[in-house]
Amino acid sequence: MGAQIREYRQRIRAVSSTKKITRAMELMAAARVVRAQQAVRESSPYARALTRAVSAVATFSNEDHPLTTEKTDVTRAAVVVITSDRGLAGAYSSSVLKESERLVAALREEGKEVVPYLLGRKAVGFYKFRQREYAAEWTSNSEKPAFETAREVGERLVADFTTPTEEGGVDEVHVVFTRFVTMVTQEPEVIRLLPLEVVEGTEAPDADDLLPLYAFEPSAEKVLDALLPKYVNARLFNCMLQAAASELAARQRAMKSATDNAEELIKKYTRLVNQARQAEITQEISEIVGGASALAESK
Repeated sequence: MGAQIREYRQRIRAVSSTKKITRAMELMAAARVVRAQQAVRESSPYARALTRAVSAVATFSNEDHPLTTEKTDVTRAAVVVITSDRGLAGAYSSSVLKESERLVAALREEGKEVVPYLLGRKAVGFYKFRQREYAAEWTSNSEKPAFETAREVGERLVADFTTPTEEGGVDEVHVVFTRFVTMVTQEPEVIRLLPLEVVEGTEAPDADDLLPLYAFEPSAEKVLDALLPKYVNARLFNCMLQAAASELAARQRAMKSATDNAEELIKKYTRLVNQARQAEITQEISEIVGGASALAESK
């Protein structure tokens, strides 16, 4: 009985130590997700405005720019997968990877060769474990994305998109990431980054969303050459910020759940210790009473 009590107490100490760690991680994630939300709010208007500007130029200029022109025969498609560098975030990375697998399957059914570009160690580990090939990887800053990384990824994607497929280029670029909706809702999403989709969504635009008319100086082609790389970088950076906020929100929920489970385990083992201790005391009392009765009978 004493050995059982010692085992329960050891388990309580172990679970208590785990609870301290999960509680600390929950608080850190809660503090960081506020800053991540603010970064998303600050970057989203710029990304939307830049998208509208590029769409307006592409719509009213009638310029056949490589980044806005639909290719007639699409054979190779790039898929950018944005996951986390660390675990302990519930189903965050697995849900993105499942969405990317659905996209890859759909593209292959259309007869397209898929070229993956991976952001985050979880995506890299997923592909390496399955011994799959991929074009490039970027890791180490999933919780706090840097614009330099988005620019590096964007430059690589634009370079590959403007390269002929027979020389290793791609015909279109898709991005799989997690959109931050609320603290309790984060949704895996797929967008087509290139070629630029001038009309995004199926709903009729509001009056404020009507594309403005522009005068182009020196030319529409030069304007598109300047705007489109900025568009690609801004959209990518916004996707990375959305993913970072989603990762931190998912980690906060996962750590809170782990902390709650630890508290339940501590209560359970404390109750078992008390029960075992009560049983031990009852047994000792029974032995004392039995010994006293035996002594009385012998006299």
